[in-house]
Amino acid sequence: MTYAPAHPPASLRGIVTGLAGYAEHATTPVVRRQGPTGGATLILAWGGPLLVEGFGGPEHHGAFLAGLDDAWGTTSFTGHQAGVQVDLTPLGAARLLGRDGAEVAHLVTGLDLLDVPALAALPERLAGTPTWPTRFALVTTTLTGLLARSAFRPDPEVAHAWRRLAAARGRVPMAELAAETGWSRRHLLARFHRQVGLPPTVAGRVLRFRHASALLVPGAGPDRVPADVRIADVAAACGYADHSHLVREFRDLTGWTPREYLRAWFPDVQDGAAAGS
Repeated sequence: MTYAPAHPPASLRGIVTGLAGYAEHATTPVVRRQGPTGGATLILAWGGPLLVEGFGGPEHHGAFLAGLDDAWGTTSFTGHQAGVQVDLTPLGAARLLGRDGAEVAHLVTGLDLLDVPALAALPERLAGTPTWPTRFALVTTTLTGLLARSAFRPDPEVAHAWRRLAAARGRVPMAELAAETGWSRRHLLARFHRQVGLPPTVAGRVLRFRHASALLVPGAGPDRVPADVRIADVAAACGYADHSHLVREFRDLTGWTPREYLRAWFPDVQDGAAAGS
Protein backbone atom coordinates (compact mmCIF):
# COMPACT_ATOMS: atom_id res chain seq x y z
CA MET A 1 0.00 0.00 0.00
CA THR A 2 1.20 3.49 -0.88
CA TYR A 3 0.30 6.09 1.72
CA ALA A 4 1.19 9.76 1.10
CA PRO A 5 0.17 12.17 3.87
CA ALA A 6 0.28 15.91 3.34
CA HIS A 7 -0.11 18.98 5.52
CA PRO A 8 -3.34 20.91 4.88
CA PRO A 9 -2.56 24.51 3.89
CA ALA A 10 -3.15 27.39 6.29
CA SER A 11 -5.95 28.63 4.01
CA LEU A 12 -7.99 25.56 4.98
CA ARG A 13 -7.34 25.71 8.73
CA GLY A 14 -10.52 24.93 10.61
CA ILE A 15 -11.89 23.18 7.51
CA VAL A 16 -9.46 20.36 6.70
CA THR A 17 -7.83 18.37 9.51
CA GLY A 18 -6.14 15.72 7.39
CA LEU A 19 -5.07 15.14 3.79
CA ALA A 20 -3.53 11.97 2.38
CA GLY A 21 -3.17 10.04 -0.85
CA TYR A 22 -3.33 6.27 -1.03
CA ALA A 23 -2.99 3.45 -3.54
CA GLU A 24 -3.27 -0.28 -2.98
CA HIS A 25 -4.00 -3.53 -4.76
CA ALA A 26 -5.63 -6.64 -3.36
CA THR A 27 -6.43 -9.97 -5.00
CA THR A 28 -8.86 -10.91 -2.23
CA PRO A 29 -11.54 -8.71 -0.61
CA VAL A 30 -10.25 -6.11 1.85
CA VAL A 31 -12.90 -5.17 4.41
CA ARG A 32 -12.31 -2.37 6.92
CA ARG A 33 -14.59 -1.33 9.74
CA GLN A 34 -14.83 2.42 10.18
CA GLY A 35 -15.85 3.93 13.51
CA PRO A 36 -17.04 7.51 14.10
CA THR A 37 -14.31 10.04 13.35
CA GLY A 38 -15.62 13.19 14.99
CA GLY A 39 -15.75 14.87 11.60
CA ALA A 40 -16.67 14.30 7.97
CA THR A 41 -14.61 12.35 5.44
CA LEU A 42 -14.31 13.04 1.73
CA ILE A 43 -13.02 10.08 -0.30
CA LEU A 44 -11.92 11.15 -3.78
CA ALA A 45 -11.37 7.63 -5.13
CA TRP A 46 -10.67 6.24 -8.55
CA GLY A 47 -9.85 2.74 -9.73
CA GLY A 48 -12.12 -0.19 -8.97
CA PRO A 49 -15.45 0.10 -7.11
CA LEU A 50 -15.37 0.79 -3.38
CA LEU A 51 -18.36 -0.53 -1.45
CA VAL A 52 -19.54 1.40 1.63
CA GLU A 53 -22.06 -0.22 3.95
CA GLY A 54 -23.60 0.64 7.29
CA PHE A 55 -23.53 4.07 8.97
CA GLY A 56 -27.28 3.69 9.34
CA GLY A 57 -27.92 3.93 5.60
CA PRO A 58 -27.84 2.07 2.26
CA GLU A 59 -24.71 1.01 0.45
CA HIS A 60 -22.71 3.28 -1.84
CA HIS A 61 -19.95 2.79 -4.39
CA GLY A 62 -16.92 4.79 -5.47
CA ALA A 63 -16.04 8.31 -4.39
CA PHE A 64 -18.20 9.52 -1.52
CA LEU A 65 -18.73 11.87 1.39
CA ALA A 66 -19.38 10.52 4.89
CA GLY A 67 -20.77 13.13 7.24
CA LEU A 68 -20.39 13.45 11.00
CA ASP A 69 -21.95 10.42 12.66
CA ASP A 70 -22.12 8.36 15.83
CA ALA A 71 -22.50 5.08 13.91
CA TRP A 72 -20.04 2.71 12.26
CA GLY A 73 -19.84 1.02 8.89
CA THR A 74 -17.51 -0.85 6.56
CA THR A 75 -15.65 -0.26 3.33
CA SER A 76 -14.54 -3.09 1.05
CA PHE A 77 -12.84 -3.56 -2.30
CA THR A 78 -10.97 -6.05 -4.47
CA GLY A 79 -8.46 -5.06 -7.12
CA HIS A 80 -6.93 -1.62 -7.43
CA GLN A 81 -7.88 1.37 -5.32
CA ALA A 82 -6.41 4.86 -5.28
CA GLY A 83 -7.58 8.23 -4.11
CA VAL A 84 -7.21 11.23 -1.85
CA GLN A 85 -8.81 11.26 1.58
CA VAL A 86 -9.78 14.64 3.02
CA ASP A 87 -10.73 14.79 6.70
CA LEU A 88 -13.05 17.69 7.46
CA THR A 89 -14.39 19.36 10.57
CA PRO A 90 -18.21 19.19 10.74
CA LEU A 91 -18.52 22.94 10.22
CA GLY A 92 -15.93 22.73 7.45
CA ALA A 93 -18.01 20.16 5.60
CA ALA A 94 -21.10 22.32 6.05
CA ARG A 95 -19.28 25.32 4.62
CA LEU A 96 -17.93 23.40 1.63
CA LEU A 97 -21.41 22.11 0.75
CA GLY A 98 -23.14 25.39 1.58
CA ARG A 99 -25.71 23.83 3.89
CA ASP A 100 -26.37 23.25 7.59
CA GLY A 101 -24.45 20.48 9.27
CA ALA A 102 -27.72 18.72 10.08
CA GLU A 103 -28.11 18.10 6.34
CA VAL A 104 -24.62 16.58 6.17
CA ALA A 105 -24.55 14.50 9.37
CA HIS A 106 -25.47 10.81 9.03
CA LEU A 107 -25.02 11.21 5.28
CA VAL A 108 -23.00 8.75 3.20
CA THR A 109 -23.45 9.58 -0.45
CA GLY A 110 -21.77 9.51 -3.81
CA LEU A 111 -20.27 12.82 -4.89
CA ASP A 112 -22.47 12.93 -7.97
CA LEU A 113 -25.53 13.24 -5.70
CA LEU A 114 -24.35 16.28 -3.75
CA ASP A 115 -25.18 18.88 -6.41
CA VAL A 116 -21.61 20.21 -6.16
CA PRO A 117 -20.16 19.72 -9.66
CA ALA A 118 -16.64 20.73 -8.65
CA LEU A 119 -16.49 17.88 -6.11
CA ALA A 120 -18.10 15.35 -8.43
CA ALA A 121 -15.48 16.07 -11.11
CA LEU A 122 -12.48 15.80 -8.77
CA PRO A 123 -11.82 12.01 -8.80
CA GLU A 124 -11.50 11.86 -12.59
CA ARG A 125 -9.32 14.97 -12.63
CA LEU A 126 -7.10 13.54 -9.90
CA ALA A 127 -6.75 10.23 -11.76
CA GLY A 128 -5.33 12.16 -14.70
CA THR A 129 -2.88 14.12 -12.55
CA PRO A 130 0.59 12.50 -12.41
CA THR A 131 1.97 13.20 -8.90
CA TRP A 132 0.73 13.43 -5.33
CA PRO A 133 1.87 17.07 -4.85
CA THR A 134 -0.05 18.19 -7.94
CA ARG A 135 -3.08 16.19 -6.81
CA PHE A 136 -3.00 17.83 -3.39
CA ALA A 137 -2.70 21.24 -5.05
CA LEU A 138 -5.76 20.48 -7.19
CA VAL A 139 -7.76 19.41 -4.13
CA THR A 140 -6.69 22.52 -2.22
CA THR A 141 -7.61 24.85 -5.08
CA THR A 142 -11.02 23.22 -5.52
CA LEU A 143 -11.89 23.35 -1.82
CA THR A 144 -10.71 26.94 -1.50
CA GLY A 145 -12.96 27.91 -4.40
CA LEU A 146 -15.96 26.19 -2.83
CA LEU A 147 -15.36 28.02 0.44
CA ALA A 148 -15.18 31.37 -1.31
CA ARG A 149 -18.58 30.76 -2.92
CA SER A 150 -20.29 29.22 0.11
CA ALA A 151 -23.29 30.98 1.60
CA PHE A 152 -23.12 29.04 4.87
CA ARG A 153 -21.57 30.75 7.88
CA PRO A 154 -21.85 29.20 11.34
CA ASP A 155 -22.75 31.31 14.33
CA PRO A 156 -19.57 32.45 16.14
CA GLU A 157 -21.02 30.94 19.31
CA VAL A 158 -21.47 27.56 17.67
CA ALA A 159 -17.98 27.69 16.17
CA HIS A 160 -16.58 28.49 19.63
CA ALA A 161 -18.50 25.63 21.25
CA TRP A 162 -17.21 23.19 18.63
CA ARG A 163 -13.60 24.34 19.03
CA ARG A 164 -13.85 23.96 22.81
CA LEU A 165 -15.29 20.46 22.53
CA ALA A 166 -12.69 19.39 19.98
CA ALA A 167 -9.78 20.83 21.98
CA ALA A 168 -11.01 19.12 25.17
CA ARG A 169 -11.70 15.86 23.30
CA GLY A 170 -15.35 16.05 24.17
CA ARG A 171 -14.99 16.66 27.89
CA VAL A 172 -16.77 20.01 28.36
CA PRO A 173 -20.11 20.12 30.20
CA MET A 174 -23.05 21.57 28.33
CA ALA A 175 -23.61 24.16 31.06
CA GLU A 176 -20.03 25.40 30.64
CA LEU A 177 -20.40 25.74 26.88
CA ALA A 178 -23.64 27.67 27.32
CA ALA A 179 -22.07 30.02 29.87
CA GLU A 180 -19.14 30.73 27.55
CA THR A 181 -21.41 31.59 24.62
CA GLY A 182 -23.85 33.62 26.70
CA TRP A 183 -26.74 31.55 25.36
CA SER A 184 -29.23 29.40 27.20
CA ARG A 185 -28.57 25.67 27.12
CA ARG A 186 -31.71 25.14 25.03
CA HIS A 187 -30.73 27.76 22.45
CA LEU A 188 -27.16 26.45 22.18
CA LEU A 189 -28.41 22.88 21.85
CA ALA A 190 -30.74 23.82 19.00
CA ARG A 191 -28.24 25.96 17.07
CA PHE A 192 -25.32 23.57 17.61
CA HIS A 193 -27.35 20.54 16.52
CA ARG A 194 -28.55 22.35 13.40
CA GLN A 195 -25.18 23.71 12.32
CA VAL A 196 -22.77 20.97 13.47
CA GLY A 197 -25.08 18.03 12.89
CA LEU A 198 -25.10 16.32 16.31
CA PRO A 199 -26.12 17.62 19.74
CA PRO A 200 -23.15 18.78 21.87
CA THR A 201 -23.36 15.79 24.22
CA VAL A 202 -23.37 13.28 21.35
CA ALA A 203 -20.58 15.12 19.53
CA GLY A 204 -18.60 15.09 22.78
CA ARG A 205 -19.16 11.37 23.14
CA VAL A 206 -17.75 10.75 19.66
CA LEU A 207 -14.75 13.02 20.27
CA ARG A 208 -13.94 11.21 23.52
CA PHE A 209 -14.14 7.88 21.70
CA ARG A 210 -11.75 9.16 19.04
CA HIS A 211 -9.27 10.14 21.74
CA ALA A 212 -9.54 6.70 23.32
CA SER A 213 -9.13 4.92 19.99
CA ALA A 214 -6.05 7.03 19.20
CA LEU A 215 -4.49 6.06 22.54
CA LEU A 216 -5.39 2.43 22.02
CA VAL A 217 -3.88 2.37 18.52
CA PRO A 218 -1.21 5.10 18.59
CA GLY A 219 -0.07 6.27 15.19
CA ALA A 220 -2.28 3.77 13.37
CA GLY A 221 -1.17 3.55 9.76
CA PRO A 222 0.97 1.53 7.38
CA ASP A 223 3.93 -0.25 9.01
CA ARG A 224 3.20 1.15 12.48
CA VAL A 225 3.28 -0.92 15.64
CA PRO A 226 1.29 -0.28 18.83
CA ALA A 227 2.94 1.02 21.96
CA ASP A 228 2.28 -0.90 25.17
CA VAL A 229 -1.14 0.20 26.34
CA ARG A 230 -3.59 -1.03 28.91
CA ILE A 231 -7.28 -0.56 28.27
CA ALA A 232 -7.91 0.47 31.88
CA ASP A 233 -5.28 3.22 31.53
CA VAL A 234 -6.93 4.49 28.34
CA ALA A 235 -10.30 4.57 30.12
CA ALA A 236 -8.85 6.65 32.95
CA ALA A 237 -7.02 9.03 30.62
CA CYS A 238 -10.19 9.73 28.63
CA GLY A 239 -12.49 10.27 31.59
CA TYR A 240 -14.54 7.08 31.38
CA ALA A 241 -15.99 5.87 34.67
CA ASP A 242 -14.10 2.61 34.45
CA HIS A 243 -12.87 -0.12 32.10
CA SER A 244 -16.41 -1.46 31.59
CA HIS A 245 -17.67 1.97 30.56
CA LEU A 246 -15.04 2.17 27.84
CA VAL A 247 -15.90 -1.33 26.62
CA ARG A 248 -19.60 -0.38 26.35
CA GLU A 249 -18.75 2.76 24.38
CA PHE A 250 -16.58 0.82 21.95
CA ARG A 251 -19.30 -1.76 21.43
CA ASP A 252 -21.87 0.98 20.78
CA LEU A 253 -19.68 3.01 18.43
CA THR A 254 -17.73 0.30 16.57
CA GLY A 255 -19.53 -2.99 17.20
CA TRP A 256 -16.30 -4.27 18.79
CA THR A 257 -14.69 -4.40 22.20
CA PRO A 258 -11.45 -2.40 22.58
CA ARG A 259 -9.43 -5.62 22.35
CA GLU A 260 -11.19 -6.62 19.12
CA TYR A 261 -10.57 -3.11 17.78
CA LEU A 262 -6.87 -3.44 18.59
CA ARG A 263 -6.64 -6.86 16.94
CA ALA A 264 -8.24 -5.46 13.78
CA TRP A 265 -5.33 -3.04 13.42
CA PHE A 266 -2.65 -5.44 14.65
CA PRO A 267 -3.68 -9.11 14.22
CA ASP A 268 -0.54 -10.40 15.96
CA VAL A 269 -1.29 -8.63 19.26
CA GLN A 270 -1.99 -11.18 21.98
CA ASP A 271 -4.13 -10.88 25.11
CA GLY A 272 -1.10 -10.03 27.21
CA ALA A 273 0.50 -6.73 28.18
CA ALA A 274 -0.36 -4.54 25.19
CA ALA A 275 -4.10 -5.06 25.41
CA GLY A 276 -4.33 -5.91 29.07
CA SER A 277 -7.26 -4.77 31.17
